Amino acid sequence: MGAERAGMTPFLRSTPVVDWESPDVRDRAVQLARGRSDTATVVRACFEWVRDRILHTSDHSLDPVTCSASEVLEQETGFCYAKSHLLAALLRANGIPAGFVYQRLRNDDGSYCLHGLNAVRLPDCGWYRLDARGSRAGLVSEFTPPEERLPFGCTADGEKVFPGVWADPVAPVVDALRAYGHSVDLIRHLPDAEDLGLPDIFVVNAIDAPR
Repeated sequence: MGAERAGMTPFLRSTPVVDWESPDVRDRAVQLARGRSDTATVVRACFEWVRDRILHTSDHSLDPVTCSASEVLEQETGFCYAKSHLLAALLRANGIPAGFVYQRLRNDDGSYCLHGLNAVRLPDCGWYRLDARGSRAGLVSEFTPPEERLPFGCTADGEKVFPGVWADPVAPVVDALRAYGHSVDLIRHLPDAEDLGLPDIFVVNAIDAPR
């Protein structure tokens, strides 16, 4: 294994949350990659499938709160965080390094919450952010490398993008998803943080620097 590939090991591993070694997740990953020979087309297939086929729990007024990739796949629903867990799992199952990016967004009532999305390592442009939360009126997310098309721009006071890419979902997100079994309860207690600590990769203009 080359040095660069070895550096990607944390972004390829299976974990209890990004459980791509689960048979159902692995099978779905194989199906999505079938007939596609290059990284970008596999990423697009996985991204669009999670974006369009896995329903955003709040947008569709669904009840279950899912966390692990296999739970999201089984229930066919997830909040943004959970959908990012499934997308990372599908990509990793296909040998494509993938991690997690977070934004802090302002809610209508003036409070704040974290928003979860992904970053994938593309051969031609380095780390590329993509958001599979699902489209709705006024929110559009596409896979158009090297240009990023994300649904949230972080333009309101107090909003921000946390710099870097995490190999594992951050604790405030996982803790919240595990604490509440019904979506109405999670919506009242969406995870928030002003500081997430150091990421595993710092990304500036698609150039990465391990911590």
